[in-house]
Amino acid sequence: MEETYRQLIELLLPAGLLEYFELTNTTKDSKGINIFLEEKNIVPEEYRDQTLHSKGFLPEIQVQDFPIRGQKVALCIKRRRWEVVGSGQIITRNWTLVRAGARMTTEFGLFLKGIFG
Repeated sequence: MEETYRQLIELLLPAGLLEYFELTNTTKDSKGINIFLEEKNIVPEEYRDQTLHSKGFLPEIQVQDFPIRGQKVALCIKRRRWEVVGSGQIITRNWTLVRAGARMTTEFGLFLKGIFG
């Protein structure tokens, strides 16, 4: 049954989103539907040869998405940040590089680029 729910969620969210983000919660109130997503702890490809420690998340942002059954939809997104061990540099995933990869749809890449630059 879990796979059925995942398929339904994938149909409602931008293509490829669940590859990099985990659905953590949903709420519905008088303003509409809120879908809460947290970036998975997957080391960015360009840092795979370095030791990174997850340092939590950047502040949550809300992005309006297409309505579902006449309800406004807000994607409440928390991006992860990592510290490069040794240098102390704080990094985040470079969504421009991810979009250029073969595993992401153009729609999802443009969606993330529009949000995160």
